[in-house]
Amino acid sequence: MNKMAIHELENNPDLKGQVRLIDNVTYAAIDGRPLKMAILEPWTQRFPLKYSPLPRPLIVFVQGSSWRVGKMGEQIPQLIQFVKAGYVVATVQHRNTLDGYPFPAFLQDVKTAIRYLRRHAIKYAIDPEKVAIWGTSSGANAAMLVALTEDDPRYAGHLYLTESDRVNAVVSCFAPMDIKDTFEYTAAVPGSELLKFCLLGMDTKKWSEKEKEMSPLYQVKPGQDYPPFLLLHGDADKVVPYHQMEDMYHKLTDEGYDVEAYRVKGANHEKDFWSAKVYQVVQKFLDQQLKN
Repeated sequence: MNKMAIHELENNPDLKGQVRLIDNVTYAAIDGRPLKMAILEPWTQRFPLKYSPLPRPLIVFVQGSSWRVGKMGEQIPQLIQFVKAGYVVATVQHRNTLDGYPFPAFLQDVKTAIRYLRRHAIKYAIDPEKVAIWGTSSGANAAMLVALTEDDPRYAGHLYLTESDRVNAVVSCFAPMDIKDTFEYTAAVPGSELLKFCLLGMDTKKWSEKEKEMSPLYQVKPGQDYPPFLLLHGDADKVVPYHQMEDMYHKLTDEGYDVEAYRVKGANHEKDFWSAKVYQVVQKFLDQQLKN
């Protein structure tokens, strides 16, 4: 009987290609409720087994949730590819509008998370001068508003105020750009009216004002120092109408801002929107803005 040869592989002392997950990081606590994020980063080690990586660009990811509490882990399997490409990724939760936290609570929370990450940049191996925000659906609404209201004291919250919430790039996937239009589009969906009250408040006379304040389309102002935008949207979206992305694209280009837009042919909301090509487009954009 012939013996099988024992094969040999090299070890990996620098942990090249490995990803470190730091789960359940509390970045704030409001009314006794912790606000969480999960952080993904390249895992490298230097002798003697001391964790000390070089700072890397940061992607702050906000999962869509109809302005409820997003599932931090939903996109983590896909986000790992960005970590392996050299980014630190933080996927961030915010307060649930159905728990009595209307707009702008979610926006304050996302901005607080960005400031927290800047405050702890050394701990998490982040380059604080290279920060992108990427959101899907309601998370993309938050991402757009973060970029359009840089360091606005109305949305600052009360934590880490010596840090900035500014970002250097924005990726928006099927974002509600016009809140009134979005609610009209989904008026027949069960729970839509309840969400409206929770998000905009009980005083219906203020809804029109709140809808515009919460709509990126109406927050674009001339002569601002906005970061570059990447907009993607499926043209068969049943939750947020596709034309909103086109409207936002034209609004930004008319004002002279840096924006790219992609129509995902035949794609609905989430679901069949995602593909290898979508992720390639996002990474190419982020590499151009944060690495070049």
